Amino acid sequence: MAHSHSHDAVDHGPPRRGLAATLAVAVLAIATLAIAAMVVLWPEADKVPHDKNPYGGQGVSTISAKVTGVDPFNCNSGGEGPDGLPQVKGDCAHITATTDDGTATFDLDAARYKAGIKAGDEVRILRIAPKGQAVSYEFFDFQRGVPLTALAVIFAVLVVAVARWRGLFALVGIAVTVLALTKFVLPAFLAGESPVPVAIVGSTVIMIVVLYLAHGVSIRTTSALFGTLVGIGLTGLLGLGATAWTNLSGVGSENDQVLLATVPGIQISGVVAATMVIAGLGVLNDVTVTQASAVWELRAIQPSIKPTTLFASAMRIGRDHIASSVYTLVFAYAGSAMTILLLITAYQQSLGTMATTEEIGTEIVRTIVGAIGLVLAVPVTTAFAVLLAPGGHDDHEDTHVPAAPRRRGSHAGPAGA
Repeated sequence: MAHSHSHDAVDHGPPRRGLAATLAVAVLAIATLAIAAMVVLWPEADKVPHDKNPYGGQGVSTISAKVTGVDPFNCNSGGEGPDGLPQVKGDCAHITATTDDGTATFDLDAARYKAGIKAGDEVRILRIAPKGQAVSYEFFDFQRGVPLTALAVIFAVLVVAVARWRGLFALVGIAVTVLALTKFVLPAFLAGESPVPVAIVGSTVIMIVVLYLAHGVSIRTTSALFGTLVGIGLTGLLGLGATAWTNLSGVGSENDQVLLATVPGIQISGVVAATMVIAGLGVLNDVTVTQASAVWELRAIQPSIKPTTLFASAMRIGRDHIASSVYTLVFAYAGSAMTILLLITAYQQSLGTMATTEEIGTEIVRTIVGAIGLVLAVPVTTAFAVLLAPGGHDDHEDTHVPAAPRRRGSHAGPAGA
């Protein structure tokens, strides 16, 4: 989520109810169009493919177990596998575990054993019981439900403790985001809908809800929303053009191939472009909110400042934020692609050669397109904010009446600055 920017102690002059009403109508119109588009693009349940669970066949079930014994043995692992790829060299392990039904035994290959497993570990295993045959077991994964839940609770408590109501609203925004992605965006992709329009519509709805939840209903937030929506649209168009120009097919890994085989109707190259829109939402939101807040603060300090001077001053702040945000995008994508980067280093291949491969090239294009959308959103948001920010107290369109004192930390209302 983007940073919160609270400025309630600053007097922005009397409410501008006329402008607030006009902007409310504009936002309502945008929201109505986005919801209508969502309804049109919403996939029918029978058009969303549901492939058979490979771990849910007849006689196959996933059960919980606790490791009680680890017995390494030489399995002659090493060299090349049948697909020509190198295999991990070292011992395999014979694992004994207890389940609700008794004792289970299974073997781990060298790679999984080397990654680490010990007595006391909670794991999930596959129980394979074909009709008329003996029961066998295979390792599935570690149980992570408890630590993941604990981390989520710690995060939520800290966010609310530090940011209070804004933090709570931000958590609600995260829930809305997850709901929109899982109930609309992802099923629409699977149903064969055009990915970029789906991503733009879904992102628009998400941002309208999230921005007002996290930052309050105000003209300032609305200026940030307008800049964010322009950034979303530009990123979508750039993503489409860049994906076609660089011939990104979307099939760069084994998972991509499995997805295409499972869902033949999916527009997988379009999904690549759509991810460029969704991946940059957080940073885009942060930048636009910061720019709007910067304009409001500068105007509050110098109410009579000229619009051109205000724009130039805010852009100086924006340039610094652009630099740090671009680094944020690069570091985020570098972290997600760390395994690939390590393989490049281990293979001693030049970065220039590997950069043109599908898998690395997709990350590079995604980073550049996201950064371009981010850079373009800064002047656009600044322009909206300069246009909508309150002027000097002697040139408001509303009658100047003393404003009632407000408590610190309260949100500006719909007619507020």
